[in-house]
Amino acid sequence: MDIYPVDIDPEQVVRWLMVERERGASRFEISARRLNEMHRIEPRADGRLGDAEREDLSDEATVARLDVSPTHASEGWRIVVSVEDELLPFDPEEDSEEEEEEPIDLDTFYLEFIRPGRGTASITAETEGPAGVAHLGQLLHAIETNSHVPESPSFTTGKIS
Repeated sequence: MDIYPVDIDPEQVVRWLMVERERGASRFEISARRLNEMHRIEPRADGRLGDAEREDLSDEATVARLDVSPTHASEGWRIVVSVEDELLPFDPEEDSEEEEEEPIDLDTFYLEFIRPGRGTASITAETEGPAGVAHLGQLLHAIETNSHVPESPSFTTGKIS
């Protein structure tokens, strides 16, 4: 699969998917999840913290990921919207939950991560072969122009009537 960045506003993508869902479109497989990750804070040369304090500090980030793929996997594409929201420095000696993926729905993904402009969002696309590139190109065009094509065999086979 070829992977490349997509230059569309993540909010536009998610809102478009929400409208498609409301219209009863069933041509997409959509899954979303969030994960709290712990990262060690790298020591800085300014020397404000002692060695022991630096070892105890970590940075906590929440990563949310939305995967969108066609119902028919043979179309050969997938879109991934990810948002990383860095939180305040964290002391690992305090009570904390272990890193665990939590499934969330599309509305939660939108309300908690996209709508408030939380964190750093990015979109990548994965395609397989020329057919995947063509199908994805049509989808991205529909999202960019806010077109909502009725579900029909002609759309899923790569032709827009």
